[in-house]
Amino acid sequence: MELRHLRYFVVVAEEGHFTRAAERLGMQQPPLSQQIRALEQELGFELFRRHPKGAALTAGGETFLQEARAILENVDAAVARAARASSGTVGRLSVGFTSSAAAHPFIPQVMRAYRDAWPEVVLEFREGNAAELTDALVQDKLDVAFLRRPVSRPDGLSFERLLEEELLLVLPVGHPALPRERSRRRPAVPLAALRDERFILVRRNGAPGMYANLVEACVQAGFVPNVAIEVERMLTNISLVAAGAGVSAVPASMQGFHGENVVYCAIQDAPPALAAPLTLAWRDDSQRPTLRHFIELARKAPA
Repeated sequence: MELRHLRYFVVVAEEGHFTRAAERLGMQQPPLSQQIRALEQELGFELFRRHPKGAALTAGGETFLQEARAILENVDAAVARAARASSGTVGRLSVGFTSSAAAHPFIPQVMRAYRDAWPEVVLEFREGNAAELTDALVQDKLDVAFLRRPVSRPDGLSFERLLEEELLLVLPVGHPALPRERSRRRPAVPLAALRDERFILVRRNGAPGMYANLVEACVQAGFVPNVAIEVERMLTNISLVAAGAGVSAVPASMQGFHGENVVYCAIQDAPPALAAPLTLAWRDDSQRPTLRHFIELARKAPA
């Protein structure tokens, strides 16, 4: 039994006449009659009582008509849903982000634009550090992620830098390296002034991430930084600086946190490597149209 047999049957039932049904279907009457006969033989009972004026449904035919219509409606609905999923109109998309990436206004801007453009796509969110999100992409547990500087570049993943911003030092209020009088102008502090400080960093040991570059810049400034505390998430490092536990560095978009207890400073004569990038990562082999739309939108969004 094929779907066309069900469609033929429904049209004949609606017309009550084989010739009119054939005309509606755009086919000859004899082949239509043969198809209905074949369907009846397969079912094991007659669907119609033939008479000179046309055809009337049997009791079995009346029941089968209800079921045939339901089957065809379900198939049509399934085709429509599949077509929408194929075009990316509906579906799911899992998005990961680091806490520092999420602090940048670009991220909510992209999320809102995507929701507006594709309101029926269900967005699922996951927060983690760059290493965790990279591993989740490799394991196909995540579709796309916003990172800062990648800590690794496994085969099968793509990384695209969307923008860059300044990396700022975070010092507690009253730190000796700061000007005595606070002003609206952001102070600039050389790294060498922090040679005796306890650094609070967010990094994966041995990984070439954003803070690994900060450590290298300190070495170039003539000292090896005392990395006293390593934390899993940004914001934690800012809170610890506010508590007087040491100094740290964050992307400029995070400078609104704990403003009464910390001072955000430019890095005097900062090397280019100390910029804080925002990077989009995804699996190369993903064929999901929802992901394709997301990448296209993120590329076009104003930074």
